[in-house]
Amino acid sequence: MKTFIYRLFHFFLGWFFRLIFFIVPHGRKNEPKISDGPYAVCSNHMNAVDPIVICDVLRHQQPRYMAKKELFSKPVLGKVIKMLGAFPVDRSGRDAGALIRSVRMIENGCSIGVFPQGTRRPGIHPSKTEPRAGIGVICEHSHVTVLPVFLKTRGYRMKFLRPVHVYVGKPISYDEYTENGRYANDYRHIGRYIFSAICSLDPDYAPDEDKVFEEEAETNGAEKQEQTSAE
Repeated sequence: MKTFIYRLFHFFLGWFFRLIFFIVPHGRKNEPKISDGPYAVCSNHMNAVDPIVICDVLRHQQPRYMAKKELFSKPVLGKVIKMLGAFPVDRSGRDAGALIRSVRMIENGCSIGVFPQGTRRPGIHPSKTEPRAGIGVICEHSHVTVLPVFLKTRGYRMKFLRPVHVYVGKPISYDEYTENGRYANDYRHIGRYIFSAICSLDPDYAPDEDKVFEEEAETNGAEKQEQTSAE
C-alpha cells in the first residue's frame, strides 16, 4: 500500500530527480505487482538519494527503507523520511531491532528496501565490496521475494546532470537464493547470492569478479589467524 504522502512526494520529487540526474530505467516490467505480495528491493549503494532514485523507477509498491538513526534527529529531513515510511537503524553495531522490524513489516504486507553493502560505497564497482549478513537474516526469517536492482553511473559517483541507469532484475524467490533449502540459515551465503544477482545486472559485469568475495573472506580469515598467533 502507498500512503498519500508517498504518492505526493513520488510525483513531485520524481520529476525533479529525473531532471537533475537523468534517471534511465531498465526492466520495469520485472517489478512485482501488489497482488504478488511484498518484496525486498536490494541494490548497490552509492549516494544518500539512492532510495529516491529507486522509488522513482518502481511504480507498484512503496518500499520502506532503513535509514541511519542520525537522520531522524534532523529537524526537517527526519520528519520527511519518517512520513515516507523509513525507519531507523543503528549502524554502529548489530541492530537486531531493525532486522526484526523488517521481518514484521514484510509479514504485515509491506515491501522494504535494503542495501546489502550496509553503507554507501561510491567510486568503486559493487562487486569489489562484501555484502553484510543482515539481508540474509531478513530473507531467511521472512522468506520474502527479493527484487534485485543495480544502479550504474560513470565512476559510480552520482552527480547532477550525470545519467543514472537503474536496472531492475527478475524477482528471486526464497527457494532460489537458498538453493532449495540447501543454504537455509546460511545468512552469509544468502547475502552473497543476492548481491551477486545484483551485480550481474550490470551490462559490463564480469562473472569472475565474484571471486573477490571469496578472496576477501580468505584474507580476513588469514589476518585473524595471524593476530591470534601473535597474541
